[in-house]
Amino acid sequence: MAVSSFLFIIIASITGIILAFEPISNQLKPYAISDVSDISVGEMVMVLQEEYEEVISVERNHENFVMASVITKAGASQTIYIHPKTGKKIGEVVEKAAIFKFATSLHRSLFLKSTGRFIVGFVSFLLFLITISGFLLILKRQGGFKKFFSNISKENFYQFSHVAFGRLFLIPLLIITFTGVYLSLEKFNLLPKHKTKHVIDFDGLNSIPKKTIAEFEIFNNTNLSEFRKIEFPFSSDVEDYFLLELKNKEITVNQITGEVLSEVYYPFSKLISYYSLLLHTGQGSIFWSIILLLASIVTLYFIYSGFVMTFERIKGKTKNRYNKDESEIVLLVGSENGSTRSYGKMLYKALLNEGKRVFITDLNKYKSYEKMKYVIVLTATYGEGESPTNGSNFLELIKQKNNHPFQFSVVAFGSLSYPKFCQFGIDVQSALEQKENATELLPLHKINNKSFEAFSNWTQQLNTTLLLNLSLDKRIVSKQQKTFSLELSTKVKVEKNDDTFLLTFNNCKKKYTSGDLLGVYANNQTHERLYSIAKINNTLLLSVRKHEFGLCSTYLNNLQQGESIKAFIKRNPSFHFPKTASKVIMIATGTGIAPFLGMISEQKTTFIDLYFGLRTKKSLELYKDILREDLLDNLYMVYSREANEKRYVQDVIQTQIDTIISDLENGAVIMICGAIAMQNEVFSILEEALSKRNQALSFYEKRKQILVDCY
Repeated sequence: MAVSSFLFIIIASITGIILAFEPISNQLKPYAISDVSDISVGEMVMVLQEEYEEVISVERNHENFVMASVITKAGASQTIYIHPKTGKKIGEVVEKAAIFKFATSLHRSLFLKSTGRFIVGFVSFLLFLITISGFLLILKRQGGFKKFFSNISKENFYQFSHVAFGRLFLIPLLIITFTGVYLSLEKFNLLPKHKTKHVIDFDGLNSIPKKTIAEFEIFNNTNLSEFRKIEFPFSSDVEDYFLLELKNKEITVNQITGEVLSEVYYPFSKLISYYSLLLHTGQGSIFWSIILLLASIVTLYFIYSGFVMTFERIKGKTKNRYNKDESEIVLLVGSENGSTRSYGKMLYKALLNEGKRVFITDLNKYKSYEKMKYVIVLTATYGEGESPTNGSNFLELIKQKNNHPFQFSVVAFGSLSYPKFCQFGIDVQSALEQKENATELLPLHKINNKSFEAFSNWTQQLNTTLLLNLSLDKRIVSKQQKTFSLELSTKVKVEKNDDTFLLTFNNCKKKYTSGDLLGVYANNQTHERLYSIAKINNTLLLSVRKHEFGLCSTYLNNLQQGESIKAFIKRNPSFHFPKTASKVIMIATGTGIAPFLGMISEQKTTFIDLYFGLRTKKSLELYKDILREDLLDNLYMVYSREANEKRYVQDVIQTQIDTIISDLENGAVIMICGAIAMQNEVFSILEEALSKRNQALSFYEKRKQILVDCY
């Protein structure tokens, strides 16, 4: 719908923006009367009759301008703005500005008369349906009415902003589109028409007792806040009368006695028509006009962001080099906004570069494949544990297709801000496990917020299992950043066998804080490696472990004092030390301690517990001059390679879980930095403990009480 009608929606939005300025500019003119509720119709009529030779009609428009059609005492016929309290002229009635005339005609009918009105009405209806469907999609994504205004996962900027603006402007957009459709239907006479008909007994009209305007009760008891228009009698005959139009009714009044001759209330349809016009145009309210202006701008943004997201989905599609029946590896992708598809494309190219025959397609296009040995599924989860659009049929397809034996691996993409984190990936894993001819190649791998590091970690496991040497081109999933030079100040290394070292840089002029990330490009490589950083006394510190085939870690390990690297700072506000927390529980393994070193040194008042896992006791020597144990309330050191003490951080977490959950319930914040495997183990322990209390990990994640930076 949006694609087919986008040109007309653009025209309607741009003209809507222009027309929103008309009531705003009108309200800024000096003709508006602010105290209309203090003035009665009787007062206004009396002063006008004294001021002018004859008064033909008086009307109050939506901007509270009082416009009178009069004949002056000099005999001139005028239509002017007047002040109802004095009857004095306060301005000439000016013609609508040319820009507003042009925009109105274009907005209403595209200059195509009846055909144009039909198109505009139809597009308004389509926009109304788009708004409703958008509302339903937000409900689906957020998990129902109760969670409609809960935090939005920031997986994709355009998707995040699309949902955020959609929630904010849902009501205005529904009002604009509904009133637009209603007014269009009215123009084509497709709605009930009402013609006010007064029944007056002219034979029974009274000409006594004769009263002055000042004595007319109906005029004195009606103030201008209810008043719309009054038409004066053409002659002094008793058969001619005042016709008084109010907000909800019309009244005829005997011009001699002031008696109400007839009173007709407007039907509901006429009131709907009146308020539809007000709500659609913003007349009479600067506030509502501004809302309409913003809603029109947001509609243009929706068109832009919608096309960007559509383009991202399309551009992620990959043309296969091999056909499906000659490929040994089949990549199946489930993607809602295109980001998971880009990871599929990156893996596809890496496999091709290794000389593998690989075929990539959507989950919904799963078929039988003659030479298939491996199935790799990369899938996102949509909303509350549901499949992405292009994977809605997969769970049924996998039951029906009877392939020869194959091995599978599932990589699930999701966000911890949703209760059912990676649920569809879990469902796919379960469905594949139930197939007799399918065996697991690698365990289910979950990735939070499209972490390249987490995906790279899984790729290394795949390399080990299939004896590959896959190299991922990160440019496919992210752009290369603008860098600056950093000069190495010191490098510290203690234990040979540990291969871990500390780097400090004293000359970083960029703004950063502990928990932010330093992106490093090694030897002019096209993809960067991200490291969590500490800020200690304005010194930037990295903790790095050299990996055997790690390009960047090897590059940094060979770096000498005084040499420079190309790097950039990536802000990581979701992993900064919390400003308000009853306690902070830090959980780190290996080089994941880096950001915590800075946070601990900067905090003097917050209670901090640190769970720190290393290989050996000797590994701790690297941090002995930096780790401020005196600022910690509790320090739990865990060693995985000590002969008499082989334990992991998660083992200690398990023994302390009751205390940790109690702290969490009392406002504590848990921060985790280190290996993905450790994070998953800790999450499993937390989820199990919380489920016994009928609680969910996502509840605390949404409250920013679970902060994670793992790789």
